[in-house]
Amino acid sequence: MSTALNNPMEPVIWEGDLPPMSSFAEQRRARRFTLQLPLAITPVDREQATFGGVTTNISSRGVLFTADHEAGCGTPIEYIVTLNKVGSQPVNLRCVGKVLRTEPAAGVYRIAATLERYEFVR
Repeated sequence: MSTALNNPMEPVIWEGDLPPMSSFAEQRRARRFTLQLPLAITPVDREQATFGGVTTNISSRGVLFTADHEAGCGTPIEYIVTLNKVGSQPVNLRCVGKVLRTEPAAGVYRIAATLERYEFVR
């Protein structure tokens, strides 16, 4: 486990198993990495505005994040994860997927989504 106690802007990263959401059975096929990174979510098929969130964990197949807005199950989304804000050009990961599940949790929503396609953008 690696923590960034001296610099709060550094993401906290560790590997390992995480408890599954609610009562859902464990269905992960790829290793998840716990990362707390900002992301912007845009529903593709709706006229809903882009909203922000923070990743909880991410893998090569999906992401779990928290957000103030709910996203409907099955909704196609585009989300941009900011990997690095240092320097003149941030490094972002632009992803396309769909919402698998949403559940309320302590004033926010926990949203699980697939990661079907991605590209790095500057």
